[in-house]
Amino acid sequence: MGGLAVLGRTYRHLNRYREVAAILTKHGFGDLLHVLKLDSHLEAGLHAVMKHPPVDAASRPERVRLAIQELGTTFVKAGQYLSTRSDLLAPEYLRELAKLQDRVPPFPGSEARHAVEKELGAPLSRHFSRFDLHPLAAASIAQIHAAALRDGREVVVKVLRPDVRRLVAVDLEIMTHLAGLAEKHLEAWRPRRPKAVVAEIARSLDREMDLSMEAAHTERFARQFADDATVRVPATHRALSSAQILTLERLDGVKPGSARALERAGLDPRVAAERLAAHYLAMIFTHGFFHADPHPGNILVQPDHVIAYLDFGMMGRLDRGSREALADVVFALSERDEARLARALLALADKNDEPDPHAFEADMAELMDQYAYRPLSEWRLGRMLEQLFQTTARHDVRIPPDLFLMVKALTELESLALLLDPRFDAVTACAPFVRRVHEERASPARLTERLTQAGRETLNLLASAPGELRALIQAARRGRLLIEFEHKGLEPTLAELDQISNRLAFAVLLGSLVIGSALLVHSGLPPHWRGMPVLGLAGFLLSALMAFWLLLAILRHGRL
Repeated sequence: MGGLAVLGRTYRHLNRYREVAAILTKHGFGDLLHVLKLDSHLEAGLHAVMKHPPVDAASRPERVRLAIQELGTTFVKAGQYLSTRSDLLAPEYLRELAKLQDRVPPFPGSEARHAVEKELGAPLSRHFSRFDLHPLAAASIAQIHAAALRDGREVVVKVLRPDVRRLVAVDLEIMTHLAGLAEKHLEAWRPRRPKAVVAEIARSLDREMDLSMEAAHTERFARQFADDATVRVPATHRALSSAQILTLERLDGVKPGSARALERAGLDPRVAAERLAAHYLAMIFTHGFFHADPHPGNILVQPDHVIAYLDFGMMGRLDRGSREALADVVFALSERDEARLARALLALADKNDEPDPHAFEADMAELMDQYAYRPLSEWRLGRMLEQLFQTTARHDVRIPPDLFLMVKALTELESLALLLDPRFDAVTACAPFVRRVHEERASPARLTERLTQAGRETLNLLASAPGELRALIQAARRGRLLIEFEHKGLEPTLAELDQISNRLAFAVLLGSLVIGSALLVHSGLPPHWRGMPVLGLAGFLLSALMAFWLLLAILRHGRL
């Protein structure tokens, strides 16, 4: 009954659950539904969709992408997030998930107008002289409309899709349940903590669906580049924005999708690539707050090679410690120093248990051998970092999610820069930023700050120690001192014991029923059928059915 209790939360979304099961089965994942025990917990009406249909010729990673695309908004966003997690999925799955397109038909412009008027509490004409009902772009979370303010300034208005929060909440509830079943029944996935991954996806989606958060991101990004004349950020119109709508200055420029397009506009692609790299490396190593989606649709090149950035819904953060450790990683790569590289990665990661240092360094050395004899210009920094994080995952060393987002952004930037300038060298471009991080870390001001912080923490520890020690002694005297032990790896054994005890209880009940039926037959208690007591015969029939059911359950699990 445990599975039914867990699934109970999703019963109110049964139609959507049925749709998810049908789409997974359609693309050849009926076996997965069986492994997750969904065929035991879902009502009989769902069993029909869980038969295994013929699977087309597409590979399994391709079928994963096609199923996710058909499942819609929440699953597409989850797939895009997973496409950055090289610690969770094999490269062939990462490549397929990276192809997921967040494109959906637009919703009616009249609904967008109604949403804007509702949020602003007034007719559109009070704030806008023009509002185009046909959207400029449509995505799964929101769509964008061109408009003009009363004073003639051109703006764009981003409008959240109607009812998107409820639809995402339903899918996240189903996704959380599936993740829980994966942790329970898929031993290989247990160390990857699927429920924690879904929780991270939920947090990311929650931020993306709050347009007031995107407004804050836009303003913070503008402040951090306020003194850089080569960066342009659209102005935010806070009075015309909320959690549901976002009004921004409309910017023009050339999308850096090709060198030829820039040249036609009188711009030098190499200068644009250099500017883009300088901006992104400053975001990562200097500010620790970076634009995480640098595809050409979110970037414009303006006259004098000013780079305009758009769409701040997906942002990443790196604290100072992570930036310093990342600088050490890049430096160790450039110096081909595997021991320093291993130490820097461990400083960067969330560690469960310390890995075997010799094995860890050996893997670092093996990875670096792939690049040791190549010139730096042939190195691909984003790909190298992705390989490093895959290696750390094999040693159960977990990397914080924002670092995977940083690798995705860096990889996309590197691809874009190489498109504009085939001679672009990311490692060389990093050098001045890495050097600056090292200089700042060794500066008197930074050393003083670290010593002050360490002294403050030591004083706090010394001040709290007597009270904590007194509390421990008092708890011990009262017999209330509790020491908790956490046993890991016992879940499969406990589940097996639970299954054994259930079968024993079932067998005892079955034996009792057989004995009781025999006594009834022997007693000759009426009514009779063909000279035999009906109650005794019914008992024997029920016993036979129960015995058959128990035998099927044993055979289904492959153990007689």
